[in-house]
Amino acid sequence: MTAPTRVPVPVETAAPGGETNAYVLGEERTLLVDPAAATPALDEALGGRAPHNLLVTHTHPDHVGGVAAYADDATVWARAGYVERFERATGVTPDRVVRPGTTIETDAGTVEVDSMPGHAPDHLVLAVDGDRLVGDLAVATGSVVVGRDDGDMRAYLTALRRLHARDPDRLYPGHGPVIDDPRTTLERLIRHRLQREKRVQQAVSSGARTLDEVTDAVYEKDISDVRRLAEETVGAHLEKLAVEGALAWDGERANAR
Repeated sequence: MTAPTRVPVPVETAAPGGETNAYVLGEERTLLVDPAAATPALDEALGGRAPHNLLVTHTHPDHVGGVAAYADDATVWARAGYVERFERATGVTPDRVVRPGTTIETDAGTVEVDSMPGHAPDHLVLAVDGDRLVGDLAVATGSVVVGRDDGDMRAYLTALRRLHARDPDRLYPGHGPVIDDPRTTLERLIRHRLQREKRVQQAVSSGARTLDEVTDAVYEKDISDVRRLAEETVGAHLEKLAVEGALAWDGERANAR
């Protein structure tokens, strides 16, 4: 298999490092994944031609900004069950839908679609031989934001574990460099989430009640620059723990059990 071509695309919407990775698979029968914007570098990776197929791993704004620019002569795919969400995010009506197990043929190999929600409800992972294009499921350094508004912490941890069980060769993430040590990276991300969850539970047990109070107790460093994202993530942890019966949380106040 020819490795996917990674093209970092600068974006104005919130994204780690200010860039989102678009990927091009194939040279003639191409698949374009996550065109965050139309750029000369991405045009060059496409060989100056329209992509044969176009798909996004999920419809967050920093992954879809270039969909309309490349859609005219492409077969545009959207996640089944989330077509309206795709149309709202992109302004484009898809030609076809994908489900778990759907395959898309490129001259770099067969791409198989898998559903791995958590970071977003419509999140997909794409398998090409032993490699995976993972969108915002994993990153080489740091962690992934899983917010309470659009994310699901239980589903996210399940997705990490499912991908770990598949033992992929390499991960191609939506942000940052290619990940050559997938199992180590996935174990780190799982461990980080469980450690954060433990701190959230300890904060509530110690008397923190509001989202603001729990967030202050969980983070020891200055998070003023990323306060909103931190609160979103803490909120997602509170929702997970409440579903599992570890504490009570009504969306505004938490209580220990």
